[in-house]
Amino acid sequence: MSSELDLRRFKPARRYRGQQLPKIEIRWRVTASALPMSSSKPIHRLLGRAPYVQTWHAMREFTLLRGGETIDELWLVEHDPVYTLGQAGRREHLITPGATPVVATDRGGQVTYHGPGQAIVYTLVDLRRLGLTVRALVFRIEQAVIQALDPLGVVGQRVHGAPGIYVRLPGASPGSQFEGLAKIAALGVRIRNGCAYHGVALNVAMDLAPFSRIDPCGYSGLATVDLATLGVRLSWTEAAGRLSDRLAAHLAP
Repeated sequence: MSSELDLRRFKPARRYRGQQLPKIEIRWRVTASALPMSSSKPIHRLLGRAPYVQTWHAMREFTLLRGGETIDELWLVEHDPVYTLGQAGRREHLITPGATPVVATDRGGQVTYHGPGQAIVYTLVDLRRLGLTVRALVFRIEQAVIQALDPLGVVGQRVHGAPGIYVRLPGASPGSQFEGLAKIAALGVRIRNGCAYHGVALNVAMDLAPFSRIDPCGYSGLATVDLATLGVRLSWTEAAGRLSDRLAAHLAP
């Protein structure tokens, strides 16, 4: 994929109850040959660095207010350091969170960490219109991550019963079911009225130490990794763009 991405398919952040979600400083160039995105495909919104709670409430409100003709959206975002607990999250998986905020949210799954250098894409899609089950949505999100990693020379893989994408890393996660693997992308979704929100987080170039203060996704000893550790130098904007492109391909009618 070219590093020159078509900005015309990206929309600015919109207002929700009078609050403007932050917008990222745009540094991508527009290609002369690019064509406008079909309205049947998801709208990409660049939110950039945005507060977790404000963004969560905005996507929940978007989902509650959307109708049958509402176009699906992908929100590209990066958060300040925060731990989030899913609906089934148990606080014993928060080992030493310290001063980092902990937010109990409504997505599926256990505990994870979000922070600078992580490319998050929230998938606000109508599953009924797409004809997808929750299991099929998770599979497509995972496949989008695998395909985004492949051109970078990184082989992503699934682990049965543990949603997300993992990579081979010698010595990682010793003595666990994930031995020799490290998690590079975590996902969690919530379904309301047949529509999904929340999404997937890809570790690009971040401080991984906060993951050691929790049981990532509820698994003790699970290692995490980012692209930078694997020797892949990619900007946040390029990583988010690659990932959102593949998600759009898998989540179009």
